[in-house]
Amino acid sequence: MDVVGKWNGRTACLLQEAMRMTNEAFAERLGISARTITRWHAKPELIHRIEVQQILDLAYEGAGEAVHRRFGLLMRPPADHGQAQAQSLRVAIAVVLRGDDVLLVCRRGDGELRWQFPAGMVKPGAAAETVAVQETHGETGVHCTVRGHLGERVHPVTGVVASYYLADHLAGEASNRDPLENVDVAWVPRSSLTRFIPQDQIFPPILNALEAAA
Repeated sequence: MDVVGKWNGRTACLLQEAMRMTNEAFAERLGISARTITRWHAKPELIHRIEVQQILDLAYEGAGEAVHRRFGLLMRPPADHGQAQAQSLRVAIAVVLRGDDVLLVCRRGDGELRWQFPAGMVKPGAAAETVAVQETHGETGVHCTVRGHLGERVHPVTGVVASYYLADHLAGEASNRDPLENVDVAWVPRSSLTRFIPQDQIFPPILNALEAAA
């Protein structure tokens, strides 16, 4: 049986593949939300917190010998397989405005906390615009409507294709609906955005759109 020193998004998803489970079934097996599994697929480099490391250890150790063999084979792909897989993924990101504020979530991962915009993975056949709206509500409880598409890029940190949407708040108070992955949810003044996210990591059309909306 292979020993996993530290689980990340990629190895957790390989375990899911070895167990031949859907996102929903794997989430139920681990006792977490299916949205969390989706995020692991979108962020293969994500290092899980100690509690999640323990959950994955137990799931792997409790799996049968056939699962262990499949997992061992999956753990030995060509070195660039994981990057090629990551770059084929697409994520929808919502930049939600409410007056002079913009909605952010504070994510756990990689041993540190990071503020970012609500986001979710776009499955084949799904509309990115719809995913942006649904994931915003699923993560924060905020209902929003898309105002326009800001463009897309290969994300400089995760390597996934990111599609950005400017959206307006419709209803709902911001709250942390996904506490396993997120620490906090907040409305942040647009003028203070770069105090939460470094300016060089923000997609330039976002800054242009926020300036135009001021």
